Amino acid sequence: MNLPSDIQEEYPFKGKFLELEGGWRLHYLDEGEGGVPILMLHGNPTWSFFYRKLILALREEDRCIAPDHLGCGLSDKPSCGSFPYDLSGHIGNLRTLLDRLGIDKVRLVVHDWGGAIGLGAFRDAPELVERLVILNTAAFLSPRVPKRILLCRLPVLGAFLVRGLNAFAGLAARMAVVKALPKAVRKGFLLPYDSWANRVAVWRFVRDIPHEVNHPTRPLVADIEDKLSRFAGTPKLACWGLRDFCFSEHFLEQWRDRFPDFQVESFADAGHYLLEDAKDECIPRIVAFLRNA
Repeated sequence: MNLPSDIQEEYPFKGKFLELEGGWRLHYLDEGEGGVPILMLHGNPTWSFFYRKLILALREEDRCIAPDHLGCGLSDKPSCGSFPYDLSGHIGNLRTLLDRLGIDKVRLVVHDWGGAIGLGAFRDAPELVERLVILNTAAFLSPRVPKRILLCRLPVLGAFLVRGLNAFAGLAARMAVVKALPKAVRKGFLLPYDSWANRVAVWRFVRDIPHEVNHPTRPLVADIEDKLSRFAGTPKLACWGLRDFCFSEHFLEQWRDRFPDFQVESFADAGHYLLEDAKDECIPRIVAFLRNA
């Protein structure tokens, strides 16, 4: 995909593609060389664009891997009938990518759904995560889902709002930040989600939130939660935007309960997209931690 010049300036990378089973192409960035690869996993409704500034800060000395989950970013966007668009499927695709690239050990950075996907992928082999950076995310069950998100999960109305009116990705580009995004940056976040068909993963991620007790993804999230203690010995840093309307400070406290001794950097004037709101303070801290400086 040829990106518009203003977005290419913000996202100056040449992506690669991995062909998955079924012929679908998974887009990913593989930038730089050196050391244990840094794996960056985005959530919904973002894509590898979310990590662009962090990659630019790291790639001169480190190898950075940042995939776009299937249906997101520059990856293919199969229909719901062709790919399940559930947590298990995204974990499986991530494992396939790492296997094909010959990557075992990683330094892991997770945001939003990236937390469940990344920690889910390594839950039975935590020793393969050398260092862990947690950015406004969860990898455990919680009844706290904002009403506006629950509305977007409704079978008919939710699809109309999220896929038809772009009420999730479009509003997130405004509500997930405290400081208004520059025009080119907002355009970059929204570029892959420009039609009903291309917003399939945005809606399916919302639908996959295991809010109901009988939700099919709930047992998997419960298993990930049960195994979080296996990461107790992994060096961890949390960077948290305290003005996140979804992953509020309550979720940070949940992480503190599990890992009382991990490092925390909180940012009072940052929202969910904290790498936008607090990039000047947050990114150097992450770089130093990942390099154990």
